[in-house]
Amino acid sequence: MHQIPKLEKLPPKKEQVETIEILRQLAKSAQSLGELKGIAQTMPNQEMLVNAVVIQEAKDSSEIENIITTQDELYKALSTKSRQDPQVKEVINYRKAILQGYDLIKQQGFLKQKDLEFIQHTLLENNAGIRSVPGTVLKNDKTGEVVYTPPQNKAEILELLSNFLEHFNVNLEQTHPLINLAILHYQFESIHPFYDGNGRTGRILNILYLIINDLLDVPILYLSSYINKTKADYYKLLNGVNNKAEWEPYILYILKGIELTSLRTISKIQSINQLLSDTILAVQQQEPKIYRKELVELLFEHPYSKIENVVDKLNVERKAASRYLNALEKIGILKSEKVGREIIYVNTKLIEILKTN
Repeated sequence: MHQIPKLEKLPPKKEQVETIEILRQLAKSAQSLGELKGIAQTMPNQEMLVNAVVIQEAKDSSEIENIITTQDELYKALSTKSRQDPQVKEVINYRKAILQGYDLIKQQGFLKQKDLEFIQHTLLENNAGIRSVPGTVLKNDKTGEVVYTPPQNKAEILELLSNFLEHFNVNLEQTHPLINLAILHYQFESIHPFYDGNGRTGRILNILYLIINDLLDVPILYLSSYINKTKADYYKLLNGVNNKAEWEPYILYILKGIELTSLRTISKIQSINQLLSDTILAVQQQEPKIYRKELVELLFEHPYSKIENVVDKLNVERKAASRYLNALEKIGILKSEKVGREIIYVNTKLIEILKTN
């Protein structure tokens, strides 16, 4: 079996994780994230933003595990009762797990071991829980070579998880939360507590950690797209910490990802805000009789809308809801599409914005 140094408990030595280069990058990352938090608060309805970004993250994070879907497939599956492809279902479960984790954080402000198991259970819909049978190894997909052997003994896994949660819930070392996020992400992936779903669970924990530390109000920053584009670097740097305690390049990588992803998300929010303003104006000018602010916001909360959404949101009859959606299609705001027996109305301009990485 591949021999590796024993996984140490947290924390690592300060001098390893607070180098001059790391602190220099930290300043840029923290500034970009602060700007993102501020601009997110300008959205008139943050539910619009959460829905949009969580779908993208569910798709990107699952893609890292070679679960490939499109946004169109996901929105259709969420909007209709059509039968779900197994890969689409896995991505929808990921979205559900994010939102459940977010609710947990809002309710209790911390996570327990059973919460980690709950998130992983939602992802995979199994009750396997924490690994108890030895033999789990991580291999290179192409060569089959064992690149990492996580802790094998369940007692050791539980001890390391307990240590992880202590540092996740309380910043015991007073390390900057963004540096700590990188450390915690490495530690969780190295403990590898579950038989499956560790990567996706770990990426959900990243966003929950930002919210616990009040760096964001809602779950809108995700590193999965960044990791997808730099996957080889990501695994190489994780292994560098595992095998040689090379913390600096790995932490710099995560911090740079936070900076770039924050800036990209800011740009996306600005585009969504502009489109929202343009859409409100277009409806007011071209269909003033049906204009209601809640109606336009609904099209951004649910980029794939259906009559039931309008009925529930506006408390109107189905006939009126249908008339509203058809009127919006006539002026080019929506485009209708038949999926199975249902008709859905797509906010095509918003979908284009959401698809951009």
